[in-house]
Amino acid sequence: MEEGPVPRKRRATSDAIGVTLKQLNGRPVIIENVSRKFVTKQNVNDLPSKTAKEKKKRRNVPSGELSCHRLQESLLSSASGYSNYRGVLNWCVVMLVLSNSRLFLENLLKYGILVDPIQVLSLFLKDPYTMPAACLVIVSNVFVLVAFYTERRLSVGCFSERFGLLVHSINLSVILCFPVAIVLMVKSVTPVGGAFSLGVYTILFLKLYSYKDVNKWCREKSYAKARSLSRSHSCPAVSGNKGNSLVTYPGNLTLRDLYYFVFAPTLCYELNFPRSPNIRKRFLLRRLFEMLFFTQLLVGLTQQWMIPIIQSSMKPLEDMDLSRMMERLLRLAVPNHFLWLIFFYTFFHSAMNFVAELLRFGDREFYRDWWNSETVTYFWQNWNIPVHKWCLRHFYRPMLKRGLSKWASQSAVFLASAFFHEYLVSVPLKMLRPWAFMGMMAQLPLAWIVACFLHGNYGNAAVWISLIIGQPIAVLMYVHDYYVLHYRESVGRTPE
Repeated sequence: MEEGPVPRKRRATSDAIGVTLKQLNGRPVIIENVSRKFVTKQNVNDLPSKTAKEKKKRRNVPSGELSCHRLQESLLSSASGYSNYRGVLNWCVVMLVLSNSRLFLENLLKYGILVDPIQVLSLFLKDPYTMPAACLVIVSNVFVLVAFYTERRLSVGCFSERFGLLVHSINLSVILCFPVAIVLMVKSVTPVGGAFSLGVYTILFLKLYSYKDVNKWCREKSYAKARSLSRSHSCPAVSGNKGNSLVTYPGNLTLRDLYYFVFAPTLCYELNFPRSPNIRKRFLLRRLFEMLFFTQLLVGLTQQWMIPIIQSSMKPLEDMDLSRMMERLLRLAVPNHFLWLIFFYTFFHSAMNFVAELLRFGDREFYRDWWNSETVTYFWQNWNIPVHKWCLRHFYRPMLKRGLSKWASQSAVFLASAFFHEYLVSVPLKMLRPWAFMGMMAQLPLAWIVACFLHGNYGNAAVWISLIIGQPIAVLMYVHDYYVLHYRESVGRTPE
């Protein structure tokens, strides 16, 4: 049998796909071969040899090029090293918004709109003719002037160090005791006004204590003639450049310098604070808007969300119904923690940055990443930097220099913090209860347990649980005692 003529190859002017006819079961089949330059039509008899060559070539291909599997861990396994959970975080935020929206709608349907701005103003202006809380704040200037006069006398040698220490001690003691006496004796002082005035006096106490210490350190260095030694930030050496000369002791003893420190967002005194070059007006307006907005949000959420839950929690507390008490506690934990976070942002970010921008105060580190705390100690060291710096500089390190151990010094710091927490809560409520004091002292064993047994994410979760659950417990205890002390007696005297 004669073979037919082999077709001549035809050249294509552009890239095309070559086709070849193959006889399969009596029917022609098109087989495509990609060619970049030529389009060819081959004889069917040439196909077996080409197919054999391709099979031989495929056998020589390494197995890795044909493999689609490799040794690897699942993404959710800890050994995978995968850490990009941004989508999961977004999902958590969406679920949080949806769940709280449901609670908000449920609250509106059950209680209606409870927000009343007039009621809030009445807490501050209950006695508009006297306004004892505002008067207390104004009177605090007397203690500032006493501290200033004492330091001026000490700088020129009119007062001895021992007598100056006595005057400062009396002044600081009166700062703590005087507002307590006024709040407890004057019935028109509301809990809100009392808490505000006591907060002002507590801040003033810490500031004047630092003012006393720093000036004393500067006098000691001045007396020792140690100008060649390295000085701390609190008492820096004089710069040789007159244009950039720094204030030195006793040139800092002016009312302008003292009142700048009184209003500055810090508790630690220095002769030369870092200053920003100018005031950013847009930044200032943003912080002002945040202060006004979040303050209104705090008040509204307290009236609409917190107060109804607290009122409904009184009966389970009186009946000692543990299951209902736990349910009310968990119900209160969410709004309480939410309000605490709003307060933190409003005070430590918006308000303190607003004041710092007005005064061109340069050190804006008012907080650190406390939300990543893996230990209780790390949380207390980073959530309130001004207080932490004061405790470290004027309380913790001096105790270490006197020979106390680290554990004893830390315990003393927690003891002082517990005292001021109780001072700021019990006195405005006009009832002495140990709940805030006990809550702060409970941080010591909790810190030890978390540091020893919980690490990493487990430690961080323990810190969050202590914040979310611990505060509502104290809130319920104080509200219950306040209700029993002020309202149950009046109800009991009413005729049946």
